[in-house]
Amino acid sequence: MEVKQEAGAPEKIKPPTKLEDSGELEIRIKKYLRGDGANLEALQDKKLRGQLTVREKLYGKSAEAAAKAEKWLMPSEGGFLEAEGIEKTWRIRQESIAREVDISSSRNQYDIVLPDLGPYTLDFTSSGRYMAAAGRKGHLAVVDMKNLSLIKEIQVRETVRDVVFLHNELFFAAAQKKYPYIYNRDGIELHCLKEHGAVLKLQFLKNHFLLASINKFGQLHYQDVTTGGMVGNFRTGLGRTDVMQVNPFNGVVALGHSGGTVTMWKPTSSAPLVKMLCHRGPVAALAFHPNGHIMATSGKERKIKIWDLRKFEVLQTLPGHANTLDFSHKGLLAAATGSFVQISGNFSESQSYSRYMTHSMAKGYQIKKLLFRPYEDVLGIAHSMGWSSILIPGSGEPNFDSWVANPFETSKQRREKEVRSLLDKLPPETIMLDPSKIGTMKPPSRKQKPTKQERESEMEAAVAAVKDMPIKKKTKGRSKPSKSAKKKQDIIVRTKRPFLEQQMKEEEALSRKKQKASEEAELPKSLQRFARKKAT
Repeated sequence: MEVKQEAGAPEKIKPPTKLEDSGELEIRIKKYLRGDGANLEALQDKKLRGQLTVREKLYGKSAEAAAKAEKWLMPSEGGFLEAEGIEKTWRIRQESIAREVDISSSRNQYDIVLPDLGPYTLDFTSSGRYMAAAGRKGHLAVVDMKNLSLIKEIQVRETVRDVVFLHNELFFAAAQKKYPYIYNRDGIELHCLKEHGAVLKLQFLKNHFLLASINKFGQLHYQDVTTGGMVGNFRTGLGRTDVMQVNPFNGVVALGHSGGTVTMWKPTSSAPLVKMLCHRGPVAALAFHPNGHIMATSGKERKIKIWDLRKFEVLQTLPGHANTLDFSHKGLLAAATGSFVQISGNFSESQSYSRYMTHSMAKGYQIKKLLFRPYEDVLGIAHSMGWSSILIPGSGEPNFDSWVANPFETSKQRREKEVRSLLDKLPPETIMLDPSKIGTMKPPSRKQKPTKQERESEMEAAVAAVKDMPIKKKTKGRSKPSKSAKKKQDIIVRTKRPFLEQQMKEEEALSRKKQKASEEAELPKSLQRFARKKAT
């Protein structure tokens, strides 16, 4: 058994050398290019073509510079478990992994046993530095995962169903017995959100600063945490559910229902954007891939399905049941039922998930939630007896972007980031299935057909204009009143002809449409003998 380098452990930096292979450089350049280049040969404007050519060259130079600097920008490389010979990776246990990894990584393997306060649920900040844990019997705790120290714990003395961090580690929301509450890191209650009711599940949309909740009556609420205003309040009409997840790509909230359907919502629409039948039984869990294009759902009929959300098609169906699902930064899928955890990985280009690792908890532990820790090869497990953490090599993104999520940020950096994120806050209207449409030109709407009165008035105006036109007088004998009247009449007929032809075409199209509709609505065979026979 061999473990490649863990995420977060930087390799020894070597002096810059010439890239080993030009093919490797081309692959890196392609990664940093801004899509395919524009076809400039079709442009007729020479000035515009020259300007765009200069810009395309600039893009190419910047992509090449980024590819050459990648060795310094991304010093860490992620690695997966490698089996030797006939050994299988899913047979490797946590004890074997702990013997191979460094001391700092082995500290991420632990079990916190609190049997009197469970079952537990948990949530991580976007940087993975802090964790919030909530026990069903009122226990709330915030833990610093860097040095495994307890920041604050409180006992609210009532049922807690869910917990979620807001935009940073200073604030978190807890779904309690009657209402959700917002606390700060010191455990001080800041707000009671009575409009949400008895909430079963909470989610936070960090780019929009919206707190989304689903209560036990099936009502979906969106509340802006910056202004405190209620952005949306909708009845799903599909009953009670506690299966809720946010798509990180577009901010759409997905709900799994007892009828086997998954609905997708945005705060500016009272009707679901998508309603898809995923399973024959109730939906038990769902999760989104970090790229937002793949969704995993689990049903009570013991099937896990992988969906392509660009086509709304099933990519793969895996056997087995799961009460909770989660995707890692690198695309590993964790599924758990009872006290058993299975991690599947997509190690081919065909989007085919296969078994990668397994882990069994102590007998009697009932797993409630799985959550990968961002930027670490760690899987957090919340269960009936507390919470645990295991190592999953290759699950985390090894290099973090300090502008997106910095696990080592100072209080000054945190304040600056908070101000910057508030200035960059997206309005609720930007939540849609395809956010790439934002900033594009709206296609021209189809021209509306003029009404019958408008067409007649247009024709009358054209005829009146023709009548007022003076007729050129010609030689003697050819400008008689009778000939002038006939000529005027011919001009009027020619003016009316395009309008009449257009009217006839529309009437013919309408009659063909009616005939087609009548043929489609054919009577059943048993009633055909009563139908009126067509004239031959």
